[in-house]
Amino acid sequence: MKIVVAPNAFKGSLSATVAAASIAGGVHRVLVDAEIVQVPVADGGDGLVNVALEVFQGTKRDVTVTGPDFVPVTASYCHAPGRNVAAIEMAQASGLALLPSSRRDPTRTTTLGTGELIRAALDTGASHILVGIGGSATNDGGIGAAAALGIKFLDHKGNPVPLTGGGLSSIAHIDCNARDSRLKNIRLDVACDVTNPLTGPTGAARMYAPQKGASPEQTDQLEEGMENLAACIQRDLGIEVRSLAGGGAAGGLGAGLYAFLGAELRPGVDLILDLVELDRKLANADLVITGEGQIDIQTTFGKAPAGVAARAKAQGVPCIALAGSIGENLGDLHQQGLDAVFSICQGPLSLEQAMQRSETLLALAAEQAVRCFFAVHNKRKR
Repeated sequence: MKIVVAPNAFKGSLSATVAAASIAGGVHRVLVDAEIVQVPVADGGDGLVNVALEVFQGTKRDVTVTGPDFVPVTASYCHAPGRNVAAIEMAQASGLALLPSSRRDPTRTTTLGTGELIRAALDTGASHILVGIGGSATNDGGIGAAAALGIKFLDHKGNPVPLTGGGLSSIAHIDCNARDSRLKNIRLDVACDVTNPLTGPTGAARMYAPQKGASPEQTDQLEEGMENLAACIQRDLGIEVRSLAGGGAAGGLGAGLYAFLGAELRPGVDLILDLVELDRKLANADLVITGEGQIDIQTTFGKAPAGVAARAKAQGVPCIALAGSIGENLGDLHQQGLDAVFSICQGPLSLEQAMQRSETLLALAAEQAVRCFFAVHNKRKR
C-alpha cells in the first residue's frame, strides 16, 4: 500500500512537517509495511519558508523587522544563492500569531515589516522572490510593505498617512517616484492562500477583518478605506484592483504587491504543490491524507487541503482530511475531491487543550481514519 501524507500546518500547534510525521505514525499503527510518502505542504501562509528550504536546499536567514503593531520582531526567510531565489512569509513579520488577542486591531496594524523582509531579500541579490501572504494580522492594503520599498502615501495636505488599515481613508495621492529600482529587475511571485477580491462582501475587510479583531464599525471603516485605496490606485497608477483574484488576501496585501511592486499573484497552493512535485508523488497511491487546523467553507478559497484533494481527484486517488475543527457546508469540498473529513478531537476539549495535545490527537485520528478506509477497501476486494 502507498499512502501520501500531505497536510498543511495546524496553526499555533503543529508545523506541516510535524503534522505529516504524526499522521504517518498513526498510519503505521494500522499498516506496518505501508509505503508512506510524507509531503508537507503550504498554501501561501505558514510553511512556505520551510518548504522552500527543503526544495531549494536554501539557508535560513534571520532579520529584525517591524512587527504588525510596530514592535520589532525577528523574522526568518529562505535564501538559496545557487538559484538566486529567496522565499519569505508575511506571517513572520506581520502575522496574527505575533499578537495576543488583546492587541489585535486591523485598523492599527501594518505590513511594514513584510516590505522590510522583501528589501532584505533584495539585498541578497535574489532575482526571484516568493512571498507567502497568509496568516496576516493586517488590513492595510499593502501600503506598509510598499512604503518600506520607497512608495509614499500622502493625504490632501501632502503629509504621510499612517501605514495601517486606519490610514487608508486618508490617502489622497500615491507617489512612486522613489520606488526601489531593484524591483524592475526581479520576478516577484506572491503565493495567495485565498482568491477573495479586495473589496465587497467577500473582500479583505468584510470577510476577514472581524477574524483579526475588528468590530462591525471598524469593518465598515476598513471597507471604506479599501475603496478609497482602490480609487487612488486606479487614478494615480492606472491599475484596477477591486476585483483582482487574490487581491483581498492578507488584508489587501495581494492587491498592494500587485499594484505597487509589480508582483504576480498565484494561487499559493498550486505554486507550492508544484514545488514539492505532488503530482509525481501521487502516482500509484492508494490513499491521500491531508489536513489543517480548521476545514470549513473558506477552505474552498484556495486552501491547501482543497488543492491536495483536487490533485488527488485528478489521479483517481481517494482523499481524506483531518482537522481540529470542521465547519458546515462542505459540499463544495467534496466535489473538489475531498471524500471525507474527520475531527481529531475525541471529546469535549478547550482550544488550548486540543492544541496542547494536537500531535497525539492527530496520530490517533489518522489511525482510525485509515482503519475505516481500509475496512471498506478490503471488503470490496473480497
